[in-house]
Amino acid sequence: MRAPHLAIATAVFLTIACSSGKKAYERGDYYEAVTQSVNRLRQNPDHSKSLEALKNAYPLAVEYYEQEAKNQIASNAPLKWKSAIESYNTINGLYELIRQCPGCKKVVPNPKEYYAEIGPLKEKAAEESYNLGIDALMKGNRMEARRAYFNFNDAQKFVPGYKDVVEYLDKAKFEATLKVVLEQIPVPRRYDLSGDFFQDKVESYLRNTYTETTFIRFYTPGEAKGENLQVIDQVVRIEFDDFSVGNSVLREKTETYSKDSVRVGEAKVNGKVVPVYNTVKAKLTTYHKEVMSQGTLSMVVTDAKTNGVLDHKKYSGQYVWVSEWARFNGDERALAEPQLRLCRLREQQPPGPQDLFLEFTKPIYNQLTSGIRGFYQNY
Repeated sequence: MRAPHLAIATAVFLTIACSSGKKAYERGDYYEAVTQSVNRLRQNPDHSKSLEALKNAYPLAVEYYEQEAKNQIASNAPLKWKSAIESYNTINGLYELIRQCPGCKKVVPNPKEYYAEIGPLKEKAAEESYNLGIDALMKGNRMEARRAYFNFNDAQKFVPGYKDVVEYLDKAKFEATLKVVLEQIPVPRRYDLSGDFFQDKVESYLRNTYTETTFIRFYTPGEAKGENLQVIDQVVRIEFDDFSVGNSVLREKTETYSKDSVRVGEAKVNGKVVPVYNTVKAKLTTYHKEVMSQGTLSMVVTDAKTNGVLDHKKYSGQYVWVSEWARFNGDERALAEPQLRLCRLREQQPPGPQDLFLEFTKPIYNQLTSGIRGFYQNY
């Protein structure tokens, strides 16, 4: 059997809407039998199979978790008080489910709850979690510090402000956090504004992704110095290895077009005015201008203590700005409408170097953030 909380029980409702609870009862899963039958009775208070399942399963579920709590309290398990509270909270969850189900009162008029009994256990649960936190923190490594943090957090939940748990929470969080210094090498002076924008965007991503709820923190070199950071675990170095901005190519193409049977005028024949048809021609010159910007960024992750390379990746990006226009000599009737639309265009000036720099770094930014996320997903 399992001991989910009330929120999990609510989620179960969404997936078992048509179950009466009878099958769960028959296989000995009394908790699920109760939750399924309660859900069905909320929809149909007179559903006979659900009433029977609830009547049979509820006392057995309560008995099971009561015994679980007693067994934990009698054991030498390191978190026995926490486990006992969880078992009693499971019974309380069933109490709330039945209390909010009018049809359930027919077979369970007085559901059992353990709110009063949990109170005295919280002090003991806080003490055991606090002591386990101290033991883990004294081992002096990052993974044990993370374990200590969760134990201190449990102690704080059981008894807010227990001893000096708030201070130890901060200490454990700091020691459990992987501290990474992000070094971004500036681009040449001509592109300072765009380079700063790229750097700010990367730093903003890291701040928003690796928040106080994670065990990874990224520092700029200035932040690490300002906080007098004594221990650095890793260094991430980001640098544009190579890039070019504004390489221009102009392609020009001239073709002659003709169209037959085009009315070009009128003439008198035997005293009558008749249309004159002929072949019209036009010489069309089309222009295709491309301004290409591209570059490669290198990301190297090193161990701050050994200088060993932990990861090294390169990311490339490209942006091509295009302008097309055309000119013609001759009769415009020889040209199709798309060609005429092109002739109404004029050569456009490309964006400035800084804007071009920003454009080709957009795909690099996406690759870089994905690479960082992938590397640190297991930390």
